[in-house]
Amino acid sequence: MIPAGFDYSRAASAEEALSLLAEHGDEAKLLAGGHSLLPLMKLRLAQPERLIDIGGVADLSYLEDRGDHIAVGALAKHRDVERSAVVTEHVPLLAHVASHVGDPQVRNRGTIGGSIAHGDPASDLPAVAMATGANMVITGPNGTREVAAIDFFHGFLDTAVEPDELLTELRFPKFTGLGWGFQKFNRREQDWAIVGCAVQAGPAGGVGLVNMGSVPILAAASTAAVRDGASAADVGSVAADDTDPPVDLHANADYRRHLARVLVKRAMTSAST
Repeated sequence: MIPAGFDYSRAASAEEALSLLAEHGDEAKLLAGGHSLLPLMKLRLAQPERLIDIGGVADLSYLEDRGDHIAVGALAKHRDVERSAVVTEHVPLLAHVASHVGDPQVRNRGTIGGSIAHGDPASDLPAVAMATGANMVITGPNGTREVAAIDFFHGFLDTAVEPDELLTELRFPKFTGLGWGFQKFNRREQDWAIVGCAVQAGPAGGVGLVNMGSVPILAAASTAAVRDGASAADVGSVAADDTDPPVDLHANADYRRHLARVLVKRAMTSAST
């Protein structure tokens, strides 16, 4: 399908993008890699009057060691995250999951900030943010603010980023040398997960769930079990507690809860080896 007509602006910096957002208001949308927004536009589920292209803002594509955390610019490509030595050393779960996003074309064009800001509960990277306790840096007309992953996702495709703001950075705590696991169940290799999970071991680790609610979920009971050093079986057994999975043509709620328990146990087993 062909999207509705729109005007186009190209921003050379984050400051210019914010200025354009202020100028054009709620009818403007930011465009980075385009893998989330453009399909919605083709289906006429989104019809912005103006696209503000931030794909060329080079100063938001960094990957840096900041001492106690790894700072990832919102426009860092999935491929860059996947291949980053600093990410692989200190947050290997993030590097691994980035390597499983879409296909090589998507990974070389799509951005981590775009995936997180889209807020899709069926996406893999938000679960990593949950499991690792990442923080999101949001920049707007009143300066910057930092929002924890647990508070970032407000509803289906709805996040803490306001219409006049821009997600500029993601901050991942270091988990150097600690175990991790990632599992997802899908019909075909590049399909959205019917259910998935990201598990980060350690005293500050956690369990993030994919497609188990209207928002990306931190599995509270499983996270507490991980931090207490529980067995893989015990962590998995409570993975679906207090969840409200969607029902669609792929699975009903009970089947998704079963998958969550099985997949979290498998991911925790790999994190423990």
